Amino acid sequence: MEADPLWSRRGFLGMGVGALGAAALAACGDGSGSASTAPGAEVPKALLDAAAPLKGSSMGMLSQKLYSTAANAALDSAVKKFADATGTTIQNSLVQADAGDVVAKIDAEVKGGVARDLAFMTDSRFVAQFHALGDLEDVTDIVTALTAVYGEPCAEAKNFCVFDGKWFAIPYHFIGIGSFLRKDWMQEKGITPKDVYTWAELRDLCLEISDPAKRRFGWGMTVNRSGDGNGMIEALINSYGGAIASDDGRKVTFDTPETVQAVTFLGDVYTNPKYQAMLPPGVDSWTDTSNNENWLAGVLGYTRNSFSVYADSKTKKNPVYGNTHAFSDCIGPATDRSLLLGQSQGFVVFKGAKNGTLGKLLAQYLVSAPALIGVAKEAPGLAMPAWEKVWDADPFFTSGDPAFPMLRTMSQQTLPLPTKNGLSFPQKASAGQQAVVAAYVLTDMMQQVVQGAAPAQAVTAAHAAMVRIFTQQGLPQ
Repeated sequence: MEADPLWSRRGFLGMGVGALGAAALAACGDGSGSASTAPGAEVPKALLDAAAPLKGSSMGMLSQKLYSTAANAALDSAVKKFADATGTTIQNSLVQADAGDVVAKIDAEVKGGVARDLAFMTDSRFVAQFHALGDLEDVTDIVTALTAVYGEPCAEAKNFCVFDGKWFAIPYHFIGIGSFLRKDWMQEKGITPKDVYTWAELRDLCLEISDPAKRRFGWGMTVNRSGDGNGMIEALINSYGGAIASDDGRKVTFDTPETVQAVTFLGDVYTNPKYQAMLPPGVDSWTDTSNNENWLAGVLGYTRNSFSVYADSKTKKNPVYGNTHAFSDCIGPATDRSLLLGQSQGFVVFKGAKNGTLGKLLAQYLVSAPALIGVAKEAPGLAMPAWEKVWDADPFFTSGDPAFPMLRTMSQQTLPLPTKNGLSFPQKASAGQQAVVAAYVLTDMMQQVVQGAAPAQAVTAAHAAMVRIFTQQGLPQ
């Protein structure tokens, strides 16, 4: 096969072996065809050749734990396939991302010279924090080479993985996020599902389809400390025209009339007796898995989540799957379209990595269709391609589920998305904003409102806490 002229010998000489695999892939097509794959290995020959000098070496990998245990096992299988094919040893360990001290623990490992060589973490939640701490290697060469092979990476990754024009994370897989309604409950009430709702419409719909006597509770979201609670609160505030910070990510701008309006609306859902019938018992103390468990148990009419809950219902043949209406986020007074961006997992190479070269080659393999397909089938919608051409490399990605076209559109949409009052999403990746979310300032604020604090008072207190956190992150206010 004729080499791509973009990859001249001079280009090869300018790259380390870590990028050489992707560069060679660019000369061999998409990396998934038989011409570039060693028999029985599914690891492209270009990567095998690049890894040959590393035979007998070892490395450690840190993986953000997926909700599906079968998906975690599928990832382990792909890692083992690469290790066996390259004659290397790779130890893959799981990390629970919702542990509040995950960044501090990994930073201590990096500073202590004992960090794993490669890790993947959710880009919009963690990469800016690690970058601000000086923990990450520049991986622009790898992303550039992969772009030549697989086309453009998902849109939101270009915001959350790039700092000063350089990539510090390699997009791995796109994480679908969505809203889910029980369409059978709606049909019983003569309600036709829609693809777009305002938050007020959704609230009223959830009340209408609720029936506590039948263990049907419409509103399946908590404002207790959890990643899902954080995500819902921030999304709702953004749709009202509020935000934790300015678009450049440097200035706390939380305490505004728009934010107070949003917090007032959401607080009313949990405190107004009118809506008590749609709230599940114990919702005020739910953790991150509670809405998943209750949705799969068939007692919720609505929840908002990554596609983990959708994937679980499909792979385990739960009857909830066939009664699920998946749609994008709700809109608010400041928006006329959903601001939902999705997320992606990004591979990072930590400073001081002892075998970062092998880690970079492994990352290039894991983003490909042959390596990703096993994970995606065990976590449909939760682990989707992060690269344009990988979407078309296997029929499962394009037609494996009715929700997949929505997720592909989300992953490739033109960004940023504006609000009517001048904000743009995604905002610039900010260590301050990510640290605020990780500290559960948003959920703690809503808990104050649920317990009787005035929304304006709770917002002002949260703003002050955010100022302290931004200052701690090197962004004095």
